[in-house]
Amino acid sequence: MMTDDIEQVLYSKEDLAACVERLGKQISKDYAGKEIFAVGILKGAVVFFSDLVRAIDVPVQLDFMAASSYGLSTETSGTVKILKDLDFSVEGKHVLIIEDIIDSGLTLSYLLKNFKDRKPASVKLCALLDKPERRKAEVNIDYCGYSVPDEFLVGYGLDYAEKYRNLPFIGILKKEIYAK
Repeated sequence: MMTDDIEQVLYSKEDLAACVERLGKQISKDYAGKEIFAVGILKGAVVFFSDLVRAIDVPVQLDFMAASSYGLSTETSGTVKILKDLDFSVEGKHVLIIEDIIDSGLTLSYLLKNFKDRKPASVKLCALLDKPERRKAEVNIDYCGYSVPDEFLVGYGLDYAEKYRNLPFIGILKKEIYAK
């Protein structure tokens, strides 16, 4: 069973639901009278993105982008690649980038600059998790769920080698699983 690979559950399904509700209310308040162009960063943010956009009560347009600086490694390469770009223009729109976790910050730092070059009305970042101990690039997180320790986290969209994304909680993966 996948749960046998988890050392400790950090955030339960209920914790995550409460966090999403809190973020959704704050975002709805801050964007009152505006439409949000929500951009989910694939693949990790899909679960959080889906829950969050349903917790927002202002109009939301959805799009997705895939970018990576990791490949199949557990360490960043330092080079960001856009694997899938947006389907729609963001010019003049209020962009809300929704990400699962900010780790080194390299990918999001690159994406934030990339988005600002596309002339949106505004760009803000919402991240479920922030891992500040690993930061290599400065990133301003406008909406943050939790600040987390420097552990290998999986579940609720977060993966190791494309596994564990479907766990309903966020947990610390046992070191022997990824240190093989």
